[in-house]
Amino acid sequence: MARITFIQSDGVERVVEAEPGMTVMEAAVKNSIAGIAAECGGACACATCHVYVAEAWREPTGRPEQMEEDMLDFAFDIRPESRLSCQIKITDALDGLVVRIPEKQF
Repeated sequence: MARITFIQSDGVERVVEAEPGMTVMEAAVKNSIAGIAAECGGACACATCHVYVAEAWREPTGRPEQMEEDMLDFAFDIRPESRLSCQIKITDALDGLVVRIPEKQF
């Protein structure tokens, strides 16, 4: 299991546990994390699961592939730490991952 901390735009934190192989988006949906709409269900066809990956976790979560970068163009307030949570696979190495949820998704 990996623990993920979701931080809302107002600073409220929620820690959830996720199984390896899940995506960060799946963990958010399973645990009813506010702000992760996940309208496409994880198909990388929208930007409603946009998160900001904390600096310490940017390298371990990897860089977005081209399809993800293309979809991020549709997200609100894109930053260098922006990722689509549907594209971040949970591994044991991501135990402690911290992501922030944007003020709005679109």
